[in-house]
Amino acid sequence: MKNLSRIDVLKICFGAAVFLSFGMGYDAYTKHDLTAAMIWAFVCAISVFALAARIRRGHYLSMRLKQVDQLSGNAFEEYLRAHFKKMGYRVRLTEESHDYGADLILKRWGETVVVQAKRYERHVGMSAVQEVIGAVACYEADRAMVVTNHGFTKSAWRLARHNDVELWGREELKKYLNARE
Repeated sequence: MKNLSRIDVLKICFGAAVFLSFGMGYDAYTKHDLTAAMIWAFVCAISVFALAARIRRGHYLSMRLKQVDQLSGNAFEEYLRAHFKKMGYRVRLTEESHDYGADLILKRWGETVVVQAKRYERHVGMSAVQEVIGAVACYEADRAMVVTNHGFTKSAWRLARHNDVELWGREELKKYLNARE
């Protein structure tokens, strides 16, 4: 289930709900019964999909940093999404390609923040900072951040300081997201 997209999960949930609906005694011989069964299936699918999303979000919120270190880049973005949502942000993930240097777009209290997420096994360099600087104009953002599970090079820190880019490394994940080793 790790590699399934949200649409795949929704299709599976909808199919299961339709199967269960008809299996629960709905008689599909009349148009009225078929309509009722489809409405019931839709409601069940949405409920199951919402439950699956809540379970996945809970899984990400309870992860230890050692588990985060094993995530893929996309899963790390989902991890950050869950935590930023918990912090009260409306979060949108950008497309995998043509993201203009931002992986997440955060909105709260009229402010827009672009985030470049880097799940690395080494320090993040200044190219990530350059990417998110470009995203500020593209998304008309008020602030920019680069978030990683590791740390940053000196050149990344220098460039970020000169361009007001906030850098979150492992210590900030512990501090702001209450992440545990």
